[in-house]
Amino acid sequence: MPAQVPLFINGEFIQSSSQEWLPVLDPATQAVLTEVPLATADEVDVAVAAAKEAFQSWREVPVPERARLMLRYQALLKAHHDELGELLARDTGKTFEDAKGDVWRGIEVVEHAANIPSLLMGETVENVAGGIDSYSLTQPLGVCLGITPFNFPAMLPLWMFPLAIACGNTFVLKPSEQVPLTPMRLAELFAEAGAPEGVLNVVHGSVPQVDQLLAHPDIQAVSFVGSSRVGEIIYRNATAAGKRVQCMMGAKNHMVIMPDADKDGVLNALVGASVGAAGQRCMAISVALFVGEAASWIPELAERVGKARPGAWDDAGAAYGPLISTAARDRVLSLIAKGKEEGATCMLDGSDCVVEGFPDGNWIGPTIFSDVTPDMTIYKEEIFGPVLCCMQADTLEAAIAQINSLEVGNGTSIFTASGGAARKFQHEVAVGNVGINIPIPVPLPFFNFSGWRGSFRGDLHPYGKQAVRFYTETKTITARWRHAEPEAAGSEPNMSINLR
Repeated sequence: MPAQVPLFINGEFIQSSSQEWLPVLDPATQAVLTEVPLATADEVDVAVAAAKEAFQSWREVPVPERARLMLRYQALLKAHHDELGELLARDTGKTFEDAKGDVWRGIEVVEHAANIPSLLMGETVENVAGGIDSYSLTQPLGVCLGITPFNFPAMLPLWMFPLAIACGNTFVLKPSEQVPLTPMRLAELFAEAGAPEGVLNVVHGSVPQVDQLLAHPDIQAVSFVGSSRVGEIIYRNATAAGKRVQCMMGAKNHMVIMPDADKDGVLNALVGASVGAAGQRCMAISVALFVGEAASWIPELAERVGKARPGAWDDAGAAYGPLISTAARDRVLSLIAKGKEEGATCMLDGSDCVVEGFPDGNWIGPTIFSDVTPDMTIYKEEIFGPVLCCMQADTLEAAIAQINSLEVGNGTSIFTASGGAARKFQHEVAVGNVGINIPIPVPLPFFNFSGWRGSFRGDLHPYGKQAVRFYTETKTITARWRHAEPEAAGSEPNMSINLR
């Protein structure tokens, strides 16, 4: 690992001249892995200028050549899959298997970007009026910006820059300053795949650097994934600056368990969906909503979840790793304490978790609350830790109403043997990503990741067809070509005459 993380600007890895550097800590040990710069204002401007300059030539590169770049890139990502997984695991504290899954889900989006010729096809109608044809062209926007969080440092950058670049744009990536190593390796492999200079640029920083990028007149579109608090600020500031914006934000995801569901399948799914990745994912199941007699399964659920133990990235028996930082751990511990204080029953308490050999890690053991009510803090806030809230509902209708009462609507699922119950749930629940007998319904990249309500700000969602629309503009052409010499005619002042 480098002693200091470089910037990636105009095809070169350069040492920042910043006087401000942040330590990047191993979440399992607190050891300093490297240092990351808070890029200077000049460095940020240079990165955007490089992307703007590169756009002039990149937009003219034939679409099949852009697709071939993505094919080469996905081949390199696959060849380095395990290496990237290990780097990501060290970067974030995730278990090796979980980290490799992060990388793979990103590779799937690159494969989708390799289909860009068909995704960019416009529409044509011949002879919309006498001798007049109409057709549309799909053209790139210019320089696009991606701001990504700590929890998926491979998948989330790969949600953004490959498809944006395949559409003919250039890109500036501002990854989380907590996990810079994996995004830098992604950039290195992208350059190795043959990406021209300036097409992708990576700058590091925190609030001042983000604010500068959001206000920059040469940035045309902004993609963000992170907390609701930050997402609301980014959406407000970027749209005020006239930019196209998509913000994927907070969540409070429920799994509805019907009494007719397969009990073993439900309990096994809940273990991984609640504490996997230490609960640090926006699609984690943080609320198990048991309908009717299914509530009798809660004690056995606590027993199974209690067998999932945290550990270091290379511990093959560990179910998940540490939280990303001591601040994140302290916040989750405070929410656990709040749950007890407000009257929830703590059936499984991971507050005093110790992992042998790693006394300084940001550990929290699996934690389960029952008797949770909607007015409790642990229900109202996104915990982002290995904490599961168990609730009960008398009917499916009541469960749907509870989910729909929240401000957020990112992901949800139902486990049932009834097609009718599943159909009713998928139709009535006001959530963008719905699973049926699947705990974490993250769609494959030819569909859209469709957060609703307070989980999303913007009009067009990431990856899938909507992402192509987000990263492009449509130009409609109306054309008349006369085969013979036109007869002499007077002027045609009215639009209706022009279309005869």
